[in-house]
Amino acid sequence: MRKRKKGRKLSRKRDQRKALLRSLANNLLLQGRIKTTEARAKEVSQIVQKYISKAKKMDLARRRFLLRYLPPQTVKKLEKEIAPRYAQRNGGYTRIIKAGPRKGDNAKMVIIELV
Repeated sequence: MRKRKKGRKLSRKRDQRKALLRSLANNLLLQGRIKTTEARAKEVSQIVQKYISKAKKMDLARRRFLLRYLPPQTVKKLEKEIAPRYAQRNGGYTRIIKAGPRKGDNAKMVIIELV
């Protein structure tokens, strides 16, 4: 039974899943939009929203927290460009747009972008 277990497994072991989501979050923050599967987009959306919320009230502890998960150039962009853009917004920093099935395996593809 599931019972309060959250998150999708994405057909990967824990360390591979963490690396995948970290990479997707990094690319989304650097590029502003990425194309991926629906399940991955929903998972990375939660992570990115937490990162942006932390960056809005940036201090040394939050900066070090973000540096644990993201490269320095991404944290810098998050602090200087992305966080000020959402200063007046309380959540809902990402948008998921359906893009149709993938040709090879018919997986549901979406475009996830920062609002």
